[in-house]
Amino acid sequence: MTTDVERVERALSEADFPAGKDDLVGCASAANADEDTVRALRAMPPVVYANMAEVLQSVSLDDGRSAAERAAQSRDHAHPGVAEPERDVPPNPIVEELGENRGS
Repeated sequence: MTTDVERVERALSEADFPAGKDDLVGCASAANADEDTVRALRAMPPVVYANMAEVLQSVSLDDGRSAAERAAQSRDHAHPGVAEPERDVPPNPIVEELGENRGS
């Protein structure tokens, strides 16, 4: 369920901001957006988006970015009302390499 920037911008060209997630999904459906773009919009957090930039930060984009770039987007993404545990946080690389601390 990924899309690219151009498809999101085309799907939401008629959107009035600020807009809620449901409004954006409806706007994309009315614009006959492809199913992947509509699914990516449905997967966003249910908050009010002030502009297209906030939408692009929240939607899953497939634009050839590396895993590190996607992780950076995830770290930087923080909307009011979205709980910290709801955010995707990559595992600590030290814990991945050495395992959990055994109390020593």
